[in-house]
Amino acid sequence: MDEPGYFASIFARDPAARSRFEIVTLYPGVQAVAVYRAAHWLWQKRLFWWAQALSRVARVLTGIEIHPGARLGRRLFIDHGHGVVIGETAEVGDDCTLYQGVTLGGTSWQREKRHPTLGRQVVVGAGAKVLGPITIGDGARIGSNSVVVKDVPPGATVVGIPGHVVVKRDDKAKSRAALAEKIGFAAYGQQAQMPDPVAQAIDCVLDHLQVVDRRMEHLCEELRKAGVAVSPLEPWRANGEDRDRQGQ
Repeated sequence: MDEPGYFASIFARDPAARSRFEIVTLYPGVQAVAVYRAAHWLWQKRLFWWAQALSRVARVLTGIEIHPGARLGRRLFIDHGHGVVIGETAEVGDDCTLYQGVTLGGTSWQREKRHPTLGRQVVVGAGAKVLGPITIGDGARIGSNSVVVKDVPPGATVVGIPGHVVVKRDDKAKSRAALAEKIGFAAYGQQAQMPDPVAQAIDCVLDHLQVVDRRMEHLCEELRKAGVAVSPLEPWRANGEDRDRQGQ
């Protein structure tokens, strides 16, 4: 719990959190990860029985089972947490979030890499099962109760049984989000929303606005080369300022 920004990351991801004291004393996910750190240290020292015994104590007290051989990154937050299971060869990147009932499980009885690898800033919803030596890309979202048995690309959202990608954060999606933020549009605040006709229509509008924006920039540049004075303000900001002046 001495990780840089650990408590700040929890406050950012859990609006119910009120104080550090409350987090340390009442959050089973935080307690389970703290005990895991100690058990993992024992595991690395080849004190396998003691490491396993300590992890069993944490399981009884928190309802969360983390194998001491797993590799967990910094600022992992297990919200609620009851029923979470993280297997021996699982790897979890920095700033990931797991909800109750999540399983990072194996599909083989062989002594090999048999559990999943999660990248950075991955969110796994309640009851989801991520199974086998697969890789979940950075920033991916796994929907509640999904069963994922194949690799997931970075930034994608996966739902269903078996899990399938319903939203993929490609370059066009990133540019839409950047434009939406630029003009003060907030509908993309939730990354893992399911696609629907309204969202698709907004995507089309944002794609069109990007084309218009590029053409306007090219036109303004040509006018400046021709000696014509062009205001540097974006149209929406200028219009907003004009409306503010009129209101005053």
